[in-house]
Amino acid sequence: MNKKNMLLAGLASCAMLCLSTSCRDFDEVNNNPVAADREQVLPEYLINRGILATQLNPHVAERAFILYWKTAGHQHRAGGISLGGFNDGWSSDYYSRMSTEGLKPLYEAIALAEERIKDGSARPFEPTILSVARIWRAYQLSEICDMFGVVAIDGYMGTNPTYVGAKEAYSYMLKELKEASETLKTSPSPKPSDDARVTSLDYAYKYNAGKWRAFANSLRMRLAMRLSEVDPETAKTNFEEAAAAGGILQASDRLEIQEKDGWDDLTGVMSRQWNHQLISSTYNNLVLGLGGVSSAKQLPEERYKKYFKEANYLGIRYQHHFPLTTTDPSRGFYFDGLPATIDPRAYKTFIITGDTLNPEFCFYPSWAPDAAKKTDYSLKKVGESDKELEKIDTRFTWNTWVSGSWGTLSAINDLQQIGTMPRLANKYRNSTSKRIFFAEWETYFLLAEASVRGWNVSMSAKNAYEAGVKASFAYHGAGFVSEYLASTDYNRVGTSVAWDHTAEPSATVAMKYIDGYTKTAGTYTYRYPEMKSRLYTKAMNDHLTKIITQKFIANTPWLPLETWNDFRRLGLPFFETPAVEKALDNMPQLTSSNFETVSIDFFPQRLPLPSNIINGNRQGHESAVKALGGEDKVFTPIYWAKKK
Repeated sequence: MNKKNMLLAGLASCAMLCLSTSCRDFDEVNNNPVAADREQVLPEYLINRGILATQLNPHVAERAFILYWKTAGHQHRAGGISLGGFNDGWSSDYYSRMSTEGLKPLYEAIALAEERIKDGSARPFEPTILSVARIWRAYQLSEICDMFGVVAIDGYMGTNPTYVGAKEAYSYMLKELKEASETLKTSPSPKPSDDARVTSLDYAYKYNAGKWRAFANSLRMRLAMRLSEVDPETAKTNFEEAAAAGGILQASDRLEIQEKDGWDDLTGVMSRQWNHQLISSTYNNLVLGLGGVSSAKQLPEERYKKYFKEANYLGIRYQHHFPLTTTDPSRGFYFDGLPATIDPRAYKTFIITGDTLNPEFCFYPSWAPDAAKKTDYSLKKVGESDKELEKIDTRFTWNTWVSGSWGTLSAINDLQQIGTMPRLANKYRNSTSKRIFFAEWETYFLLAEASVRGWNVSMSAKNAYEAGVKASFAYHGAGFVSEYLASTDYNRVGTSVAWDHTAEPSATVAMKYIDGYTKTAGTYTYRYPEMKSRLYTKAMNDHLTKIITQKFIANTPWLPLETWNDFRRLGLPFFETPAVEKALDNMPQLTSSNFETVSIDFFPQRLPLPSNIINGNRQGHESAVKALGGEDKVFTPIYWAKKK
């Protein structure tokens, strides 16, 4: 089959895909999609297919977005990939979908648009359509590359692919984004008078050339920053060019797509009810005490008042019921109320246990709502798992505990349940939000990091940092941002908010607590995670730590792949190790004797390639392993990540 026939065959295939999506309105295609020809199938149909595939349907979303990205990125409490495990079926589902329904239509759209421009049949806005396809292709390639460490740039037009490593892939993607942005500088946007159906196919920007150009430049900044630790010159050059070209997204430029209820590509990416999406220890340690804004100010309603705890209260200590073989600085404690101070976005993102009057309280799973409302849980006597030590009422408390192996503690601790920990707000679960792919706050935090690195950008590091925080607060509808930005209070890992406050915390701080067994009050020496327990060892409270801390909080829950990427690149923010009361099957390198001296081997680095690649394209798999530069395993770091 020659190249032109291959292209037409591909277009016919994608026309059939359109029957189940937005293309159903286009009668000239739907009358006989198998017979679709070059005049009937337009590039924008194919781009629409590619964008929808990236939104991820519920089946793939659960596996990739929830069980891989959110877990590896510590945006919720879970095991799986964070403990070194993976599922080949999940990886295959994601990879196949992104290849056949995501990238293949984009490659076809690009080929078709280029052919139209070459033979003179292009519409005036055809270069804009072509540039959008190139930009979204770069985004999809980056997503795959960040997951697996390698990606196929070719092979989407009927041939077996070969694979390149992240170094070559990033070079290609940065070049694509630069060229697309340059084209969009002068290329016109389609007008309603041209064809209103064209703009309706772009759920993000309606093919507005200016908005797509801003996104292209911001995406180039994101990818350039990914190279900051391994190729700082390339990173700097690309970042500065992109920032100068217009890489500052505004709230109106945020790349987001409306979700809807159902079981198709636009269904909410976090909507599967059996995924509990409980608050993670990482998130909790970052927000507790951060910003100096009291819970009393944030929650003025009467029902909360009796639950507020005083400052410097750590909770009730049950050191015989909770695992201590973890670097979580809050290990061993149960917090029996609401914290004195907490980041104001926390109560907007995760909902307090038992707060059923809050309209954002999520009752999932709907077939077992009592699981979410249950509030009484048992602690059993040590060594006597059939005898109760006490009942604990978890209403209006704020807790989470590390995942991992709890060993014999699981039998005497009933608190690892749905109703004991804050869970993700209902608005993120019920398919009514807009899924965010890139937000203005990320652009600001990228600019702040670039400025800290001494790169030439238009904003000072402080101004960009504070703009990112303000943008995130505005999105969440959180108040007290001025008070927050001035705060010098440390969170649980020793980081404050105020930009000009870079003093390191003391190694320890005296905190109040209650002994869970004797019920007596006392003083506990709380220790911030030591440098041997951190991958980033320069400081606890320097500017880079502040930026990535705020970026993590702001990117929760929409951008978990980015939180995982930042941690792999920098070791920031602080990620606790999982509990290892007993050996972990997929992470034997982490033990109860070495957990406090961390290494990258204690955190997942990538996903192994799906077996259908190994079995169906052995030559391609061999090229992938060579490009990866290491074994095709979870703990092999990818090109731009930390290596020690």
